[in-house]
Amino acid sequence: MTAPPGRWVLASGNRGKVREFRALLADTGLSIVPQSEFGLACAAETGASFVENALIKARHAAASTGLPAIADDSGLSVDALDGAPGVRSARYAGPAADADANIALLLEALRDTAEFERTARFHCVIVALTRADEPAPLIAHGEWLGRIALRPSGSGGFGYDPVFYDPSLGATAADLAPDTKNSVSHRSRAAHLLKTTLLSRGLIARA
Repeated sequence: MTAPPGRWVLASGNRGKVREFRALLADTGLSIVPQSEFGLACAAETGASFVENALIKARHAAASTGLPAIADDSGLSVDALDGAPGVRSARYAGPAADADANIALLLEALRDTAEFERTARFHCVIVALTRADEPAPLIAHGEWLGRIALRPSGSGGFGYDPVFYDPSLGATAADLAPDTKNSVSHRSRAAHLLKTTLLSRGLIARA
């Protein structure tokens, strides 16, 4: 990987995710441009794992724009549901489901599950590559441990944030201020690992 700092396409059009990535990578010197600015549609997430889906999205964005690409695949894994919704987190309630529908289905699935058994974790896998056919993409993984709340709380964040409760903070992800969330989340942990590797490869300068 030899691309210098500059414009990198983010394989996402999700406004919340774009906002978080720009904040998390603000000290890298990289200019993060969402693929939606190129009119690029999302790649079909046909992988069986977060890594596979992140690679599919990154290679699609790089091939379509000619820019280095960053992609992530994130999801929620609930222990009482044998790891579901997992890689289907965004489509848990169906292909066209929105966050409210996904949350409603999740809470229904856990309706008879005791609070102490509602343990869960957010996963985030970030992939970075300098060209579509990059043979050795950078891969970083982060986790955030918590449990599923009995009901939604908070107006921040996106996705399952209103029902993902962090006992150490006493709040759901949606209750947290953006800076606080970006200091503890699965995405922030994966981004930290990614930045360390980018720095070691000379792809970003030390802040």
